Amino acid sequence: MPRPARPSAAVVSIEEPESASASGSSAERSLRLLALLANEGRALTLADLAAQLGLPKGTAHRICTQLLAGGFLARDVDERSFSVGPALRKLAFDTLNHGVVRGLRHEVLSALVREVGETCNLTTLDGAQVLYLDRVEAQWPLRLTLDVGSHVPLHCTASGKLFLAQMPKKERDALIDGLPLERMTANSITGAVALRAECDAIAKQGYSCDREEFIAGLVAVAVPVRDAQGAVRAALAVHAPTARMSMDDALERIDALKAAAAKMTALL
Repeated sequence: MPRPARPSAAVVSIEEPESASASGSSAERSLRLLALLANEGRALTLADLAAQLGLPKGTAHRICTQLLAGGFLARDVDERSFSVGPALRKLAFDTLNHGVVRGLRHEVLSALVREVGETCNLTTLDGAQVLYLDRVEAQWPLRLTLDVGSHVPLHCTASGKLFLAQMPKKERDALIDGLPLERMTANSITGAVALRAECDAIAKQGYSCDREEFIAGLVAVAVPVRDAQGAVRAALAVHAPTARMSMDDALERIDALKAAAAKMTALL
């Protein structure tokens, strides 16, 4: 009598672990690639990614294709390089604004507003723009409202110029060269040379000013919020109409801003 065939389930039980292992390896490689790009803070070519991750170019290309389709990667200007995509930036934004930590950051911001008496905001760098993470309004009838999630330019805002000033010079110069430097007010800096000089001054003094450069009649001061390793992850700023707060008045609030920024370090 012929011997009964082995149940097909036995074959499945052998292959399932291999499939799971391959899937896990692919996920781990994708995460390492995204972490590398986020840490570099600049676009990388396929060859750069493959070399730094120790992957075959074919494997790196396949991962990039999948991440591009999901919006986690984006093509850079020259089309041969990759940068972080909108889906990854949204993930970072949602993470920074998550749950209990978000509430604690909001309390620090609220306490700062009570101390300085004007509207304060917490922002981060999002590509070539400033992204509002949180905001607490002062109780004045005359004020500017920008919702959480709003974007504002780099070259004419206190937070934006602060982020530019904290970048490595080569990366900063490349970004400035690509910015439109639109004139928002009569005080906006619209020349690359002048903006670079402003960034050098900001890097030395440790804070940034908006002297009615974004909106006429509005001034602001921003200080960096650093993580535990000292890297600038966000900016904390106060702004108000010149009818209530002069530039000199704004500068007098820097110590309060720096104290609040120090408290934010543990909440990033």
